[in-house]
Amino acid sequence: MLVHPQFDPVALHIGPLALRWYGLMYLAGFALFWAAGRYRIARAPGGVWDAKDFDDVLFYGILGVILGGRLGYVLFYKFSDYLAAPWKVFYVWEGGMSFHGGLLGVILALAWFARSRQKDWLAGTDFIAPLVPLGLAAGRLGNFINAELWGRPATVPWAMVFPNVDGVPRHPSQLYEFALEGVVLLAALWWFSARARPRGAVSGAFLLGYGVLRFLVEFTREPDAFLGTLALGLSMGQWLSLPMVLAGVALLVWAYRTAGRNA
Repeated sequence: MLVHPQFDPVALHIGPLALRWYGLMYLAGFALFWAAGRYRIARAPGGVWDAKDFDDVLFYGILGVILGGRLGYVLFYKFSDYLAAPWKVFYVWEGGMSFHGGLLGVILALAWFARSRQKDWLAGTDFIAPLVPLGLAAGRLGNFINAELWGRPATVPWAMVFPNVDGVPRHPSQLYEFALEGVVLLAALWWFSARARPRGAVSGAFLLGYGVLRFLVEFTREPDAFLGTLALGLSMGQWLSLPMVLAGVALLVWAYRTAGRNA
């Protein structure tokens, strides 16, 4: 049995300022995203984004992640609480972000940006999709360092006790998500996008891949205490992932059928 090391959530104090690990993980995720994107542009110039476009895309993407992630958490997880006290929407220091909300925020930000620059939106999302798991991996490490979003009780040899929760051995579900949503999805999408694919196919593969992996890993993750499990014994994360799976399948089918007609 393992015991979570209970890291100090504050990585560094600079006078009155406290740099938290979770915030640093967000910065690391954005930095890895930017570096990998610049690498892909340098390897294959002449694509949908040039270096300047990509730098601007990152800015709008960050806004989409933060605004969409926060609003998604408010709408999907604690709508009634925030309806009763709407000013608390701005209490970001209390935590509360949703990946699915952040994804919607990024999609809208990219759609607006592509239209303003007269770029192909789907070609842009195809370029962006293989980079996203880098940010996901960094975020899940932040969850692990913070000892939050812990797993369900488990008897596996690598089960971990989170002393901030209780003395029950649990799945280290944050590390499962780091491995699956980060490493596995990154490798799969990087390989899939290495060859020419129909427009929209890489985006569809991301939606399908993330949706399936998140749905599966949720079986090891403790549901939010204020929600518990919902209909059919599924968590909110699973219900939010199902539309992603369906959208991914639909986009892949559309991409390959459209490519066949245009061939």
